[in-house]
Amino acid sequence: MIKAIIADDHAIVRRGLSQILADEPDMAAPGEVRDAQELMDSVLEQDWDVVILDIAMPGKSGFDILKDLKSMKPDLPVLILSIHPEEQYAIRTLKAGAAGYINKESAPTELVKAIRKAVAGGKYVSPALAEKLAFELDGDFVRSPHGRLSDREYQVLCLIASGKRVKEIAEELSLSDKTVSTYRSRILEKMKMETNAELTYYAIKNRLVE
Repeated sequence: MIKAIIADDHAIVRRGLSQILADEPDMAAPGEVRDAQELMDSVLEQDWDVVILDIAMPGKSGFDILKDLKSMKPDLPVLILSIHPEEQYAIRTLKAGAAGYINKESAPTELVKAIRKAVAGGKYVSPALAEKLAFELDGDFVRSPHGRLSDREYQVLCLIASGKRVKEIAEELSLSDKTVSTYRSRILEKMKMETNAELTYYAIKNRLVE
């Protein structure tokens, strides 16, 4: 039986995912945690076959949690589950060691398929993402302006381009307004831009936001 643990700060999401997995004959009732600390404690205390991780966790970002998990247990597959489209985060999470990236709007069958593939030692990618990965392998992603940003800087860029203000971004990422402003300054400097409007235009043109 496949033992999965779901890390998401929304109880309704956890319950829905648990029900999907509980209906599968080869999957045990999954574990549920709501934040990074609970996840780390559970991974240390129990043996899990796969982690299903929301990228937008309170406090510590999903990127940082993923890196901690891969450092702690390199062979434990981690599937990233997110409301954000693949264009935004999939390549970055796969490069960081994720076993796959699933959008929360995907059909339940896709999640089940991804879990089975990850547990078997593979990586789950959608056909559209496979094409983007081929593009990334050419080196264009690394050479692009947003490819030079850190994971947290990239998160802030996407939120700015989505029209969110500093205070809203700070609340969503559990950071201070000052820290978000610092990230914004670094983003502008690295991308050689001066305004949020320029960042937004770039993000839309490169399909980083919808």
